[in-house]
Formats: sequence, structure tokens, C-alpha cells
Amino acid sequence: MIIDSHTHLFPEKIKQDRSLYFEKEPEFKLLYNSPKARISLTDELILNMDLHRVDMSVVSGFPWRTPDLIRMNNDAVIEAVHRFPGRLKGLACFDVAWEGAADETQRCIDAGLSGAGELAFYLSGIDKEALSFLEPVMAVLRENHHLPCMIHTNEPVGHPYPGKTPITLEQIYTLAKTFPDNRIILAHWGGGILFYNIMKKQTKDILKNIWYDTAASPFLFDSRIYDMAAIAGVIEKVLFGTDFPLLTPDRYYKDLDDSRITDRQRAMVLGENAGLLFG
Repeated sequence: MIIDSHTHLFPEKIKQDRSLYFEKEPEFKLLYNSPKARISLTDELILNMDLHRVDMSVVSGFPWRTPDLIRMNNDAVIEAVHRFPGRLKGLACFDVAWEGAADETQRCIDAGLSGAGELAFYLSGIDKEALSFLEPVMAVLRENHHLPCMIHTNEPVGHPYPGKTPITLEQIYTLAKTFPDNRIILAHWGGGILFYNIMKKQTKDILKNIWYDTAASPFLFDSRIYDMAAIAGVIEKVLFGTDFPLLTPDRYYKDLDDSRITDRQRAMVLGENAGLLFG
């Protein structure tokens, strides 16, 4: 089974004219101002899944600031999950600074979604204020069978690109320490913090409830990233994620083919790990 743990979709009206939403949504403009930044609808996601042999996808919207846009995009995800119950699972997405974030998390869970994400701090990084905003959301997830939360992270060095946040490894580590009882998915390989799992003291325990998805990996790392995850002892915590429509699954299949992980480890990454996490 192949499970794509990181995909996105939008309501059709946003795809029709994205520019209408730029003025009060600087993060959306940052990522989608370029016409090359693709916006996907539900049927396009399902078509992509069929084309690339993906059995199930975990889908989310965008962390809008505006409450009406938050609800509209989450409703689109809820509708998609109801249309394709055997193919899609959904995550509630929002700006965590919104005072209604915890209530929206519960509303979406009650409607059939399976956690929260991709939550992002594009302009601030995950600072102390961001952690305080996350607390009520994380509490709701803990109370609902410890549902997972996917959080945008990125490597703190290297080339710049839209959506690369001013984040540090210490902030990511503090996130894990702050919410030890939450199941957290760090998007984009967790900015590389997985490598610290080989430290002798403290780190393994702090990172025990952390998963890492592969979203945007072909843009960021060469195929040896999979080998290094196996060496670091976290291959069972790696989730195949494409960030569709940013990239399609075949780009990742090539990197997996070029890696030296075993067939068993490949099966874990492509779906078994996500199957266990999302049930």
C-alpha cells in the first residue's frame, strides 16, 4: 500500500482567481503569488493518485488568517474525505494564532478529519509565542485519541525559497520537548533534526513521538537522505509525502530506487508507517 501523507487542496473559487486573497493573507501571497505555484482540487488529487498508484492520501488546506477562509478550506477537505472515504484522510488547517483554532480543530475532528496540519509559522519560526498558540490545539488532539499534528519545518541553512521559515533546530527540539505526549509530524524531514537521533543522551527520548515526512525532498536532499534516516534509526518514523501539487509521486519513487534502503524499509516509508500512525 502507498500512502501519501502530505497533500493539499483548495476550494474551486480560490483556484479560479487566487489574487483576490492576497491582500489580507501575506503567507498565501508568499507561496502562491507565482502562477507556477499550482493549486489543486479534489478530483485532480484523485487523478494524480490513480496515475501514480497511490492508495490513500492525507490532505490539508492552507493556514489562512481569515476565519471565513479557514472554514471554507476545511469544509472543502471535509467534503473531499466524505466523497472518497477509502482514499482520503483529512487534517484541519488554520492560523494557530486565531482564537478559534482549538474549536475549529474539534469541529473538523467531529466532521471526520484525522488530526491537524499543515500548521505553519512562515514569518516567525516556531518561537515561544507560537508554542503558546499551539497549546490549546495540541490539547484537543490529545483528548481525541492522540491524533497527529503536522507542522511545517525546514532546514535552517542552504538555499532560500518561498515558504522557507526563520526556524532553528533548537526551536524544533523545543517543540518536541513542549509537547511530549503529542504525536507530531515534522514536514520536510524536520529540517534535519532526525540526524540528532544518534546522540547518546536525551535526544532519542525527546524525539520519541516525532515523525518525519519526505515532502519536497527532491528539491532539498539527494537520495542518500533515506539511507541516513535508516542509519539514524528512524526509518520507521519516515512518512512518504509529496506536497502535491508541488511534486508528483514519481519524483520520489526515483529517489527511493536510487537509495540503498531495503525493500522492507521502502514498504515502511511508502505506506506502512503512515498506516500505523493514521490507523
